[in-house]
Amino acid sequence: MLSLQRNTLITMLLTALLGLSACGTQVERVDVDETHDLSGAWNDTDSRLVSEEMINDMLARPWRQDYTSRYRKQPTVIVGTVRNLSHEHINVNTFVNDIERAMINSGKVTFVASSQERDEIRDERKDQDLHAREDTRKAMGQELGADFMLKGSINTIIDMEGTTQLRYYQVDLNLISLRDNRITWVGQKKIKKLVKNSKLRY
Repeated sequence: MLSLQRNTLITMLLTALLGLSACGTQVERVDVDETHDLSGAWNDTDSRLVSEEMINDMLARPWRQDYTSRYRKQPTVIVGTVRNLSHEHINVNTFVNDIERAMINSGKVTFVASSQERDEIRDERKDQDLHAREDTRKAMGQELGADFMLKGSINTIIDMEGTTQLRYYQVDLNLISLRDNRITWVGQKKIKKLVKNSKLRY
């Protein structure tokens, strides 16, 4: 009788453990190029597609050909501040990286490092000036100056009724000439997402 009770208890414990393991976290690896819109919030696919489309549009406009014809060289571009003015947390750095990659891979502009990156590089040059062999030192004052700065913002409008949301994203980018502050290109991309049974809050 005691042995039967013990076996029953063991069986119950094993069943409970199996049930707990079945409810545990499950992970499935997916292709990074696949689209998985789980919550309706801004995601990696939005960042990649918006950056590629906007940069392709920017590079196809007359400003680039005008500059190349006048100065006989590719324009040099730097990315300035892209502000997140939306209702949600958006990793702007990822979006900026997608913009930079799209510009560099196009081969149609010369791209220079951001102000934060330049500060680190300048510190390295100063260190080389003191510690590196003369034939390997990189001289100060040889940086390539940018001709244009790309700036922008990400905005949202949220319309909600019950558990249904309409999420509207608007990305605005401006290309500004550093020579005379002219705005030489204005880009805008809009995204609308209808999210049902949403638990998202803004």
